[in-house]
Amino acid sequence: MRKVPLGRTSVEVSALGFGAAPMAGLYRSVSEEVAAESVAAALEAGVSYFDTAPHYGLGLSERRLGKALASASDFVVSTKVGRRLEPIPVAGDDLANGFAVPATHRRFWDFSAAGVLASVESSLDRLGLSRVDILLLHDPDDHWDRAVGEALPALEELRAKGSVGAIGAGMNQWQMLARLVAETSVDVVMLAGRYTLLEQSALDELLPLCSQRQVSVLAAGVFNSGLLSRPVVAPDAKYNYEEAPPELIKTARRMAEVCGRFGVTLPQAALQFPLGHPAVASVVIGARTAEQMAENARLFASPVPQECWAALKSEGLLRQDAPVPSS
Repeated sequence: MRKVPLGRTSVEVSALGFGAAPMAGLYRSVSEEVAAESVAAALEAGVSYFDTAPHYGLGLSERRLGKALASASDFVVSTKVGRRLEPIPVAGDDLANGFAVPATHRRFWDFSAAGVLASVESSLDRLGLSRVDILLLHDPDDHWDRAVGEALPALEELRAKGSVGAIGAGMNQWQMLARLVAETSVDVVMLAGRYTLLEQSALDELLPLCSQRQVSVLAAGVFNSGLLSRPVVAPDAKYNYEEAPPELIKTARRMAEVCGRFGVTLPQAALQFPLGHPAVASVVIGARTAEQMAENARLFASPVPQECWAALKSEGLLRQDAPVPSS
């Protein structure tokens, strides 16, 4: 699989990346065996980039990912800082935060320099690694001052020492990411849900700025929380982690119909679309099972005809100025 360098760094990621939240019990429990098989399927498909975070399953994602990659030799891992974990007496489950795991810890925000270093140390311990390739500020929406004044300098110091290869931030909005790109020395941003087949709000400001500043984009949430994940759009499909509004379900169904004329499925187009923009280095997609991962890889590798993209644009379902992948 094609590998792409991140910004001006020496870190290279596979064009399709593996998001390790589902393997940590996102919304419903997943066995360790099934989780390991999903990572093995990703490696078999040529995926070499894996993204995780302490937030995912209260550390379970990092533990499972590290164990699954223990015998692999060619991989890149990103994890995140800003949400730290503190042990607590087990009190039910963590479903209120989206994960079907025992509530063995509580999360707390910490974008201090000391908190960043402590978070990285804990992540490395859970992953069983001596270093990670990419460190991202995790959802600093309400913490700009401390994230930029304390956390980011700590990441810059780790990068200068060679302890990490690339630094940046991961968020569900593009506005603060644009400010980070414009005002700081980040190498990469992970953008979830704001540059997809359904929504291109990041196209006006963030993506051009990233191209100008040589900052790479990792496109996550490309199914918009599930709305674009199936060939036939379900009436109870999710968008932004909530019930999708009727007008968006209607739009997604129109997209699926147009794609179908060219033998293309909706998830196939959704997986491939973001890579049409030169700033996007990788599409990061979660997979709960080996079968899901293998199917995602198959769809990702099956080119979408140019006529399909043109039809989506001509019917007003895709912005005219949105760059599309070449066949």
